[in-house]
Amino acid sequence: MALKAGEHAPDFELTNHRRSTVKLSDFRGRKNVVLGFHPMAFTPVCANQMRGYEADLPTFERADTVVFGISTDPQPCKAGWADTLGTISFDMLSDFHPQGAVSRKYGVYREQDGLSERAVFVIDKQGRVAWSKVYDMPEQPDNKEIFAALETLTAPGAP
Repeated sequence: MALKAGEHAPDFELTNHRRSTVKLSDFRGRKNVVLGFHPMAFTPVCANQMRGYEADLPTFERADTVVFGISTDPQPCKAGWADTLGTISFDMLSDFHPQGAVSRKYGVYREQDGLSERAVFVIDKQGRVAWSKVYDMPEQPDNKEIFAALETLTAPGAP
């Protein structure tokens, strides 16, 4: 079962498409984080999801938020896919080895095929899940939902 709002966001360390290591806890106290889990590189809905994040990066940045695209694809696959997508300036992370370890921690690993669900988690600066949603595989996540969740983090009285 996917993590819900209020739960602690498990830390992780993954390799991005540029071969650098990204650690979630490095953003604690500094930035909100959006984790965009997607099933598989080189597929149309996943490509649209990643391109949508890239197109809306200025809005994410205004919300003091970094975005990560995560799948169980190996790092070289993520690198090749990023090249075909054009400009991707956010980190696309490989949850390949051990297979789906981060996807499992977040409750979105699919045992039947070794993929992650299509899911989005908004994590606040304190390292807690502020919002999450699991989508049907062919469903394109709507960034407006994510922005609405991020607005609650900047509203008066927000943590």
